[in-house]
Amino acid sequence: MRRRLLLLTAATTALVLTALLVPLTLLTRSHAADRATAEATARAQWVAHAIGPALASAKERATAEQTVESVNGHGLPRTSLILGDGSGVGPGPVEVTDAVRLARTGRAFTYEPSSGGRQVLVPVHGAADGTAVVQVTLTERQLYAGTLASWLVLAGIGVGLVLLGLLLADRLGARLVGATRSLARTADRLAAGDLTARAAPEGPPELRLVAAELNRLAARIDDLLTAERARARESAADLAHRLRTPVAALRLDAETLRDGAEARRIATDVAALERSVDDVIRAARRPLRAAPRADLAAVARERAAFWQPLAEDQGRASTVDTPPRAVPVPVPYDELCAAVDALIGNVLDHTPQGTAFHVSVAAADGDRVRLVVADEGPGFPGVPPARGASGGGSTGLGLDIARRTAEDAGGAFAVASGPTRVTLTFPRAASSPPSGTPSAPPAPTG
Repeated sequence: MRRRLLLLTAATTALVLTALLVPLTLLTRSHAADRATAEATARAQWVAHAIGPALASAKERATAEQTVESVNGHGLPRTSLILGDGSGVGPGPVEVTDAVRLARTGRAFTYEPSSGGRQVLVPVHGAADGTAVVQVTLTERQLYAGTLASWLVLAGIGVGLVLLGLLLADRLGARLVGATRSLARTADRLAAGDLTARAAPEGPPELRLVAAELNRLAARIDDLLTAERARARESAADLAHRLRTPVAALRLDAETLRDGAEARRIATDVAALERSVDDVIRAARRPLRAAPRADLAAVARERAAFWQPLAEDQGRASTVDTPPRAVPVPVPYDELCAAVDALIGNVLDHTPQGTAFHVSVAAADGDRVRLVVADEGPGFPGVPPARGASGGGSTGLGLDIARRTAEDAGGAFAVASGPTRVTLTFPRAASSPPSGTPSAPPAPTG
């Protein structure tokens, strides 16, 4: 917008100055010609007045010639005297033209010969051999002397006005663009979940109005989400109260089993269930304004290592390829663990035993990173199963969890089949310590 404003200002100023300066240049040219003609006319009249008495007597003709020679010089208009007998006095050849014959009738006038320039003719009455004519000839250069300097001054004024207009337009554009970018930054912060962001009312009235409405919208969203979070906390507390009792009953039932190994196995499952319930409650109580961070590379290595014993039991070869440095993504730790667990769990549950799989984390296009879980199995029969739809023994919940985790963070989800390759793309988060307290995930079963 700033560049377009500058272009518009430059074009408008150029058009206005063209409409103004073109007539001025023509006016200066005409003024220069009029000034030179007036000076030549005054010169011719002075010469005619000075030599008039001398031409009355043939003996004083030398005085007239001296007078004519005195007014000629380098760079001055050529002044000539044409006597009544056709002879001339002055520099250059003299020709008796129709204009000279007309001047002998007693008329003083100015005309422009076909060769260019301008001539001033003034009759001298009282000459002994008839009416003489004083002729002052102006060349094109003498006629328009000083025009170029005037044009350069006008061009300088025009350029200065254009630059001044561009400077003012640039300042105005900077103000408009700055206010617009400030609004965009505020909108980006609100979109990222920072509901404390507010736009500064600046710029023209229209942008100040937009800033005020954006602030009002942010405050309204904040109020609605605060109320929703309060209801969620109440629901989480109620959920905790309802689940604690049956879970405690399960633990007591497990302790009464006679088979110690079976009792320990069921107790482990009950403990895993308790941790899952705690994770759900913590997720519901998490402050909405918190900026979650998790290390994608560390989570991928951790979850792959967690599922490694089960993979070895099934005779699967697994590889993990992650960068050694942290790869922070804007996803809570527990949600990222659940997404990776869902993808690895799909491989373990829905591919033949002995099928190898590979987990990798790498940079993607732009400021993004991707997590890829690939296996050498036959892949999905057609498209991946949708959430809640059964296909190949799968409900589709695992892939839906992974999909929502990526899309909620502003990333993308993609699946390639035959062999299967599931890709989660995340935007890279700002460098900061990952958030979330790692909790022990559910133990693998089967």
